[in-house]
Amino acid sequence: MPDLYAYTDGACSGNPGPGGWGVLMLAKDGEQIVKERTLCGGEAETTNNRMELLAAITALETLARPSTITIVTDSAYVKDGITKWIHGWKRNNWTKKGGLKNVDLWQRLDAAQARHRVTWEWVKGHAGHPENERADELAREGMAPFKPKGK
Repeated sequence: MPDLYAYTDGACSGNPGPGGWGVLMLAKDGEQIVKERTLCGGEAETTNNRMELLAAITALETLARPSTITIVTDSAYVKDGITKWIHGWKRNNWTKKGGLKNVDLWQRLDAAQARHRVTWEWVKGHAGHPENERADELAREGMAPFKPKGK
């Protein structure tokens, strides 16, 4: 059975502003890629953090059956949120001192990951990591229809 990976990224032109998310999904047998799928989308008025979350959510929601998957993100916000902070938010009925942003997406990500065995990995963004760079390109592609012409 191949190993599944989802490389996810979000992008925003202005924050808030037009944004996009991208996902590069790979099934690998060792170093050999046996299947590849790309996904992208965007919104007219959003934030970078929302796009980062939507990329991870979409990767998990796209899987037809419960799977073991590694999600690779350049967003410490997403990785730390889902692996560390979420436990306290849930204990406190999805709240935190000062307010919790993006509750709708955190709840959706929590539900999406509950179906799967997920390993979360962080990589430095814009540092030459080929799959992360590809996810960034997909995020910019997802944002393109929402950006004003000439920008």
